Amino acid sequence: MSPRRLAGIGWALALPLALGCMRAGHPADARQAAPAPDSATVALYRFDEQAGVRCADAGPFRIEATAGAGTNVSYGRFGSAREFTRVIDSFVYAPDNPMFDARGGLTVEAWVLAHAFGQYEDTPIVSRWTEEGNQRSWLFGIVGDKTKPPLARLPSPGFHDGLVASGQIGQLVFAFQPEDASQPRAFVSTQRLPVNRWTHVAASYDGMVVRFFIDGRLDAQYATRGRIQSSAAPLLVGNYFDTRRLSTFSGELRLDVGGDDNPYYAFEGVIDELRISNQARAQFPETGTR
Repeated sequence: MSPRRLAGIGWALALPLALGCMRAGHPADARQAAPAPDSATVALYRFDEQAGVRCADAGPFRIEATAGAGTNVSYGRFGSAREFTRVIDSFVYAPDNPMFDARGGLTVEAWVLAHAFGQYEDTPIVSRWTEEGNQRSWLFGIVGDKTKPPLARLPSPGFHDGLVASGQIGQLVFAFQPEDASQPRAFVSTQRLPVNRWTHVAASYDGMVVRFFIDGRLDAQYATRGRIQSSAAPLLVGNYFDTRRLSTFSGELRLDVGGDDNPYYAFEGVIDELRISNQARAQFPETGTR
């Protein structure tokens, strides 16, 4: 067989593999670059499941989560990821666990690929937040367009108006409820996120300073003192609604009928490698910023 024909066969065999890597959007050593559980990790959702609604926790406490029917498995920044759509049943839910409480510090980080920014105040990436003041803990998301009628078909319920008052569309927002004060505190990043591009985002708090990181680089920091309120709120990814409406129907976790099903706060895009830590991180190995 001629060298030219051998080269052609080699190229044909290599092409599907190359295309797979390109579609997944990650380097050849992706797993080495992805975050790994360590002593500060509370939960790590890789979203590498190929099907179904179960979302495994690679962290030490194995706090398994469940995806709503409005999500899909998609190509991720590393392996697979969870794609969220603009419907009320698009979410990932993990029940309350005392390990989620930020006793000594907190870092929330993920790879996100936003297809669009929200029409209303914000689209949470992940939160432990409710409309019960004594059960609020923290929220990490992206500021939305804050559209009002008549440009918006429906008015927003306004749950997060106060959290994003100083924010502009596309900026990150991090809010927390101090345990010794009645009013939540909210902060926004300097940069705005791009759409349709993978971006590593993180927010950390050590009891004295809130910091935002974008693609591993420090974006903004704010001095503020206090502990984050402990809470019985569950972890909710990619959406915001009253989680007391959730019920199991036909083996799936869904919102019960009869409530407001407009997806005001639904995240549109893909989330991968979501990690919650119990300390304020400043280094993110998945972005090569040791």
